[in-house]
Amino acid sequence: MPEKTLLQIDGLHVYYGAIHAIKDVSFHVNEGEIVTLIGANGAGKTTTLQSISGLLPIKSGKIQFEGKDLVHVPAHKIVGRGIAQSPEGRRVFTKMTVEENLRMGAYLQQDESVIKADFERVYTLFPRLKERREQIAGTLSGGEQQMLAIGRALMSRPKMLMLDEPSMGLAPLIVEQIFSIIRRLHEAGTTILLVEQNAQAALSVADRCYVMETGRIVMEGSGEELLHAPEIKKAYLGG
Repeated sequence: MPEKTLLQIDGLHVYYGAIHAIKDVSFHVNEGEIVTLIGANGAGKTTTLQSISGLLPIKSGKIQFEGKDLVHVPAHKIVGRGIAQSPEGRRVFTKMTVEENLRMGAYLQQDESVIKADFERVYTLFPRLKERREQIAGTLSGGEQQMLAIGRALMSRPKMLMLDEPSMGLAPLIVEQIFSIIRRLHEAGTTILLVEQNAQAALSVADRCYVMETGRIVMEGSGEELLHAPEIKKAYLGG
């Protein structure tokens, strides 16, 4: 069976004021893949995700999801198209409980039985969240907040899950747990676009990877290829 392309980006240009942040970026994500964008701080990874989410206007280029144009779709409708994002810095609703945060992720879903099933799925993936479901989100640890941010994104039943720096600021043991969950989501068929500074962790789970530098894609290949590429080892893996 030929691979089905979910996300297709062609010739993307994005500006922050006078700064040309994204320069002629093109890449694609196939159904069922984990595709990762790696690169140093300021390379344009988060800006790329925000452009897909409709949070940043683009200057020119195409963003298509399931063959349909996303460029002129408002951000709040993009979730309805099947794209959910777990943002950089987690951004949970700190004054709401864990359960209330998760319910916010299901705001487009009307069927209570579907919401209940999605709660069960998230609690199976993240038993810690089940234990803490009545707890105020602002009192959770960084790792628990990251789990909550991913769980909240999953509550919208996305066709593609975008994860922005899920390991940022977390202890190595928690990073391992988060990446183990990313693997499990992948095995269950979730398509994931992952932005991550921890190149070693990102490449170890990725089917394919794009390397960004100063707003451009400078290299691409399978996760395995780039994990062993001398220039990647030197620049990102301390090798």
